[in-house]
Amino acid sequence: MGDYLKTPQLLPGERIDQLYSQDIQIIQSSQVFSFSLDAVLLANFAKPPLKQAGKLVDLCAGNGAVGLFMAPRVKGQIAMVEIQPRLADMARRSVALNQLGEQITVYEQDLATIFNQIHKDSVDTVVCNPPYFADLPDSKKNPNQYLAIARHEIATSLETVIEVTSGLLKMNGKAFFVYRPDRLLEMTSMMAKHRLAVKRIQFVYPKAGKDANIMLVEAIKDGRATGLKILPPLMTYDESGEYSAPIKKMLYGD
Repeated sequence: MGDYLKTPQLLPGERIDQLYSQDIQIIQSSQVFSFSLDAVLLANFAKPPLKQAGKLVDLCAGNGAVGLFMAPRVKGQIAMVEIQPRLADMARRSVALNQLGEQITVYEQDLATIFNQIHKDSVDTVVCNPPYFADLPDSKKNPNQYLAIARHEIATSLETVIEVTSGLLKMNGKAFFVYRPDRLLEMTSMMAKHRLAVKRIQFVYPKAGKDANIMLVEAIKDGRATGLKILPPLMTYDESGEYSAPIKKMLYGD
């Protein structure tokens, strides 16, 4: 990306971080929202549209990490959808910081209403890092409302996310999710209900000998319910406690 024209105004508590492997800068805040390794994993796992006219939509976009990290590989347009105004504003400023305003549009709204901006059956690829935890009465939530909404199904639900994903996608369009392994059966059953056939799953483990704590899922709209591939496991850390070689490559490049 080279030198950036100018640094956007940062609000109190904000900082600029960089994903070196993609030469992308992003505005973060420990008080509001910072992307996690999940976003890097999803951006690496997802396959961007191949055509110049292809469109990618990032649902539950947060501060725009997944869409920004994929931007260097996307030839067409990217739309980010985020319900929280502060996070959507961070995403917009990061888009400007990386001079990607002609490629990326940020929609500050409930994803359930996005069809008034993006037509149904018009999108090639959807990526999503949805809230991981159901909004149960006894579930312990982060007192920080920004983080609570990002992590719990307060502003949306898994089924709404999957239903909207299916509605946006063209026939044979692809969806990519990062989610919790303990909700695998719930996710796949909802996908089947909404015309999404699961095609690839990869489990991510903190380190060898530990249970998986992240899963990456690829589905295709109106695809056949056969041909599922379980990819080789991915370890976050090696035996020495350092990031594993694949994770280092995602973060820092070759």
